[in-house]
Amino acid sequence: MAVVEGGFKALDEKSLIEYIRTTPVLSSLLGNDPEDLTIKEVGDGNLNFVYIVTSPSGGSFVIKQAVPYIRCIGESWPMTKERAYYEALTLKEHGRLCPAHVPEVYHFDRPLSLIAMCYLKPPHIILRKGLIVGIEYPLLAEHLSEYMARTLFFTSLLYHSTTDHKREVAEYCGNVDLCRLTEQVVFSDPYKVSQYNHWTSPYLDDDAEAIREDDELKVEVAGLKSMFCERAQALIHGDLHTGSIMVTTESTQVIDPEFAFYGPMGFDIGALLGNLILAFFSQDGHAGNEIDRDAYKQWILKTIEDIWNFFYRKFISFWNEHKNGKGEAYLFDIYKKPELWLLVQKKYMKDLFHDSLGFGAAKMIRRIVGVAHVEDFESITDAKRRAYCEHRALEFAKLLLKERRRFNTIEEIIVAIKESP
Repeated sequence: MAVVEGGFKALDEKSLIEYIRTTPVLSSLLGNDPEDLTIKEVGDGNLNFVYIVTSPSGGSFVIKQAVPYIRCIGESWPMTKERAYYEALTLKEHGRLCPAHVPEVYHFDRPLSLIAMCYLKPPHIILRKGLIVGIEYPLLAEHLSEYMARTLFFTSLLYHSTTDHKREVAEYCGNVDLCRLTEQVVFSDPYKVSQYNHWTSPYLDDDAEAIREDDELKVEVAGLKSMFCERAQALIHGDLHTGSIMVTTESTQVIDPEFAFYGPMGFDIGALLGNLILAFFSQDGHAGNEIDRDAYKQWILKTIEDIWNFFYRKFISFWNEHKNGKGEAYLFDIYKKPELWLLVQKKYMKDLFHDSLGFGAAKMIRRIVGVAHVEDFESITDAKRRAYCEHRALEFAKLLLKERRRFNTIEEIIVAIKESP
């Protein structure tokens, strides 16, 4: 339990018990009996250590600690542990805006980069794992559209004054290291030779090279990178993929917002839609003699369609409800003519749709030829079969990135997915 600069020390199961014992807010959650705790390290992500803590009395919580490097790489890739501060800050803010779908934060220790939060008990599982085994979640589109509509609208200039907005933007500018990581692994590394890139070789060697040689693709991704770096549109989660969502058939909880900052709304929407499209293309790799995934593939497509359409309606509803509020992007005194009001909303949502498609495509590409892949594909043990699924996803992502502006509705996207070779 070595202490480093700033009083930080990486905790393990033994030292965590002592920490809980001396932290009243945590020990009280466990019935003030920290002697017979069960602690299990369950972190399977790329960055952090995560512990489930339970007591005989039935009390429980999750401890998440950020270490000063990228866990999946090691100490050779340093990373600020201050990401925990922004994660805690965002969990509290997004939890205030959408308490039904964000776990409660019980305790935050900034020197130790440690967050204690609500334990989402079984049968909650990571959404990605549920998609791999073919579980349908009937409320998923309703819940995730609600989460995105609330967190994006109520942190944007459609609701905020410019004064309030710039103050919040300034606070989150400190999360620059996590933003730079995204800039590198999403918008740069897949398009050049990079030491951490990998793919299903040799089957996708030509595909990876084709991406590095595709000038049109590079021009499009450059525009997305500029938008990601420059546009402080709303407080986005920053990493809203299917591994950052825990679910049951009745509950949906969004976790892990350590990449949060004020950025383009389409990055969150695109990350979610792009990962669901990856899940769709992975299904053929999970089908077998006794497993038919055709019906499940149709459920995924319907969920993608519903997420965008539900989000659209909810977002517009919030906008109309607060059109006379303090939001300064579209002052109602200027745009109050009904036809003009509808026109600016339609253009805003069309631009957001195209942004989302572009970011979604970029996220798909990085998950196939970049540093960090997805279990949807990685769990397909037959490399040739896995590569077939990845190739189809990659080809669709390239089309989407380059031609996204010709699509006007999510239904057109669904048709394009179905028709992809």
